[in-house]
Amino acid sequence: MIDIQYIVAGAMTGLVVGLTGVGGGALMTPILLLFFGVPPTTAIATDLWFAALTKIAGAFIHHRSGQVDWQVVKRLWAGSLPSALVIVVLVSSGAIITKLDWLTRAISLLILITALGLFFAPKLSRLATQRRVSSPNQFKALQPALTVTSGGLLGICVSLTSVGAGALGSLLLLYLYPLRMTPHKLVATDIVHAIPLALVAGVGYLIAGKVDGQMLMNLLLGSVPMVIIGSYLTKQFSSRTLQLLLGCILLLVALKLIA
Repeated sequence: MIDIQYIVAGAMTGLVVGLTGVGGGALMTPILLLFFGVPPTTAIATDLWFAALTKIAGAFIHHRSGQVDWQVVKRLWAGSLPSALVIVVLVSSGAIITKLDWLTRAISLLILITALGLFFAPKLSRLATQRRVSSPNQFKALQPALTVTSGGLLGICVSLTSVGAGALGSLLLLYLYPLRMTPHKLVATDIVHAIPLALVAGVGYLIAGKVDGQMLMNLLLGSVPMVIIGSYLTKQFSSRTLQLLLGCILLLVALKLIA
């Protein structure tokens, strides 16, 4: 059954994902919670599959443009996929599904951290660049281990809340690779990393019967065309302008969830 409201919500989120690499969970999950009254576990479960399938289209465009840093992606996967798999086992066994009363607060906290991170991204980048330049050998020696550890943190956050793969991931990469990650490479790398992570995390919820298939199809009808358009348009906009706009939106969403 076609539902125009879900299609519009998917289209709006898909455009943001294509432009910034952020928004799959940070925007869609709150939209489902606040505007459609979807239960938290169903919102998370459906959004994980929505984010993965939406980002596949965007990843193809970015890969063709040669913007994906595959070495960084593999390091992130080394941490994120195993940690997500642990959560998947717990979710599919029913061990934690019934203990998620705190989900809305956890989601709002992660979105708030993300919004603040977007506002202070230039300062974060400058601090990281200073460290990179002042002690290059030490910084580079720590990069692989810190990237794997960051991936593990993202795996846990995404598996439990569906938020973090794009939002927190982009901020972590900005700090870990201040000279290596151009704005467009950051978007591309972040999107590619998020796809298998969201799929692995979504399996547990699918087994537990928490995914709303009809809602998912309507969301994808809107998001897939728009994420492709956004991926083509990403070079036409200032990355800082997009960061500030998205930060304002996420801040309002977080405050609304907390309220």
